[in-house]
Formats: sequence, C-alpha cells, structure tokens
Amino acid sequence: MSDRTVSDRWERGHVLALAPDAAAAKAAATVARPAAWTGAACDGEAAWGECRGSGKSVYRVSVDLTGPAFRCSCPSRKFPCKHALGLLLLWSDGAVPGGRAADRPPWAAEWLAGRRARAEDPPVRATARAADPATAERRAARVDAGLDDLDRWLRDQVEQGLARTENAPYALFDDLARRLVDAQAGALAGQVRALAAVPRRPGWPGALLAEYALLRLLVHAHRRPDLPAPLRDTVRARIGFTVPREEVLAAGERVRDRWCVVGVRDTAQDRLATRRAWLRGRGGRSALVLSFAPPGRPLDASLAAGTEVDAELAFFPGAAPLRALVAERHGAAAPAVPDGVPIGAFLAEHAAALAADPWLDRWPAVLSGVRFARRDGGLAVVDAAGDVLPLRDTEPWRLLAVSGGAPVTLAGEWTPRGLRPLAAWHDDEAVVL
Repeated sequence: MSDRTVSDRWERGHVLALAPDAAAAKAAATVARPAAWTGAACDGEAAWGECRGSGKSVYRVSVDLTGPAFRCSCPSRKFPCKHALGLLLLWSDGAVPGGRAADRPPWAAEWLAGRRARAEDPPVRATARAADPATAERRAARVDAGLDDLDRWLRDQVEQGLARTENAPYALFDDLARRLVDAQAGALAGQVRALAAVPRRPGWPGALLAEYALLRLLVHAHRRPDLPAPLRDTVRARIGFTVPREEVLAAGERVRDRWCVVGVRDTAQDRLATRRAWLRGRGGRSALVLSFAPPGRPLDASLAAGTEVDAELAFFPGAAPLRALVAERHGAAAPAVPDGVPIGAFLAEHAAALAADPWLDRWPAVLSGVRFARRDGGLAVVDAAGDVLPLRDTEPWRLLAVSGGAPVTLAGEWTPRGLRPLAAWHDDEAVVL
C-alpha cells in the first residue's frame, strides 16, 4: 500500500468540513443518493462517478482522496461543489462500491495521473535568482519615501488630537493607503485602511493610539541598519516585501511533524479571497498556511479542519516564524484531535511570540479542558486553573450545545479583542466547526 492510499473512510463531519459554506453542505445532501449516480466507484486513492443534474446534464466528478482535491464538470464556482461533496458523503457512508485503479474511467484517470506527475516532480532546492539590483534599489527608494510620508501623517494625527478622528471620513485613511500602494508598501497600506474601523469600537481612542504607535515603531525599525536578521525579515514582511515561494522551499526552516489542522477561516478584501489554515504540530509548533484566489476561483481545500497529516513544512523567515508552506506530504490526512494546552501555557507562548514580533495581530490557540461560561455579559472559556479568556464574534448557543457543560478542546484565533473560535472537539463528538 502506497503512502498515498487512504485506508479508512472519513467520518461525515470530516467531509462536511470541506464545504466552502453552509449552503454547499446543505446542497450536497440533495445529491448524496445512490440513485443520482452512475458508475460511482472508489479505490484506495480516489473516488469517481457521474451525477445527473437538472434536465439532461450529467456531471463527471473525480476526487483525489489523498489531497483531497476535486474536479467536476459542473459550472459551479464553489469549490468543492455539491457534487464532489455528495460523492464524498456517499463514500463516507460506504455507499460507493470499491474498485481498482484500472477501473477508473479515462476522464478520471487522466486527471489523477496529471496530479501524480506534478506531485512527484523534485522539489525546488535551488536558491531563487536575486532580483535585478537596479530594480531593487528603485523599489527601496520608493518604500523609504512612502514610510517618510506615513511618519509625517502619524505625527500630524497625534499633534492635531484624536477627537477629530471619530467623525473623520474614510478618505483620511484611504488617501494615505493609496500613496503607500504607489510606494510599493502594500502590507502597510492594508494596515492603514483597517484603522478606519477603530473609531467605531468602544474605547477607541486608546486602541487607535496603540495602532499609531505600532506603525511608528515599524517605520523606525525599518530605518535601523543594526536589526538582527530575523527581526529585519519580520519588518520587511510587515511593510510588504515578499519572499518568493521557491526561496522558502529552498532555504526556509523545515519541520516535519504530524500536523493537526485546527481551524480554517476565509476572508475577502480588495477583490482577493484569502484562506487561513491554522496547524498545530504534535511537537507543539504552530503554523499558518495561506492560500489566495481571485473572485470565482477556488481556494486550496487540501487542509481541512479536524484532520491530521504527516508533512514537512517550510517556514518563511522571521523573528517568530509562523507562516509556512507545505513542502512535502507523507501520507493522507485522517481525522484527529489536536493536543491542547491550559490557558496559562497558551498566554506564555503568545507572550514569547509577541516579544519577538510586536506587530502580531493574531495567534493560534488550542486549549484543552476548557468550559464555556458567562463573563461580563459575554461568553468566555475557563480552564481547571480558573484562568479565563473572552470570546468574540461568536454565537454562544452552538458552542454551549456542543459542550453540554462538559470540558472541550477549543481552537481559535487569539486577537487583542479576544478569542475567535474556529473548531471544538468533545469526547462524544467529532470536530464541530
């Protein structure tokens, strides 16, 4: 049996965790009926079949179970579509007959063979070619000018007082952000645009002043020639300098572990969709794998919350390395429960990361043995030691119903405003998203 073979059929919750939204998950149930399929079969690596659509339409569906990856001939812009999810639900229930690789229809075999060929290409190890020195010098000059502009703007805001910012138009921030984009400091432009939302929150003056201070710290850090190399990498990334994927794969720190996908969150900004997949290794290391797609194009669905994969990650450089690429996989994903820590241990881990990178805006939390409780008019989690973390942007009833008052393992994104839950595990339940 190859390391790509999937020996166990997934639980229903694992399949539904792949759905791009609740509507897709619901629609999948309508096609998860054997009568809707012709020629459905599976082997240790893939599942395939033809699903009857409306009218005379017939959609060819292939699923690479070792990715997972999906292909369907339907026109849906959701990924995976309801047909791929429906086939997986049938497979999960044992309603898809077993077969052999030789039984695959040509359209499925060709797609799977192409995926195998691409996956077996040797990984890029050579260092990426350096950018043209003259081009790099021109960009550096533009960034320096943009940061000088930002520094003057920050001083003006503080000297004129924060009171006028409460009713300031969006243009106050957008005009500066546009100038930073022109200066090729795109990451900074995004941070400046985000400032427009701060005056709408309770206690906004202190929060806005803190954001101004962090931006000015970044400006001055960029001007210092004596920064340690890891911190300089962090500063450059926060400004908008990128490290090519090839360079990360060739020279980035590599860590092989059994990585649990503890949460996935999608956001959209500036006509670009972003998926954040948070991973936690059995060795205690955290990682963030990002994927991007323009509107209407699918995001990477190979990392599903509630699963674990034996893989080697390549980390981007930085003072507190978190973002990573999946360099190599060693086997298929399988359902798993991550190892959590008490709240106190998590806060100590976050404090160490924040000391290395003071511009961190989110950090993954995997908490074990926590219960949900009401605190200060909102929902919070409490562990056995009595430590408490507030929750944010969450509907309490689902979490309370899942836990039933019992302790759970909870994963989420920790931010200055609280913990945003992403997934929970109960002793009697599979992962709940």
